[in-house]
Amino acid sequence: MTQLDVLYRYGVPPTESATLAMARVREVYGVRLIEFNEAKKTVRVEFDASRLTEPVIHQLLRRAGLDIVETVPLSAPAPPPPPPPAAASA
Repeated sequence: MTQLDVLYRYGVPPTESATLAMARVREVYGVRLIEFNEAKKTVRVEFDASRLTEPVIHQLLRRAGLDIVETVPLSAPAPPPPPPPAAASA
């Protein structure tokens, strides 16, 4: 079993019907956790990557009625490599 997390930012807060539909998404085999952060307007989904893929998770949330705006990277991008040392003039 391979656990993965994906984080989405949503635009409009979920309606009551969307919230109920997302409760059913939690019952999908392979979805382990759905966690909302209302202050940041994000939802984090922990899932079993051997059962589901990120596009499937995205589609499940969209079909439930969540207004997904973007996928948020969970890790910071790697810093650029340092420039090579300047060649000494001879």
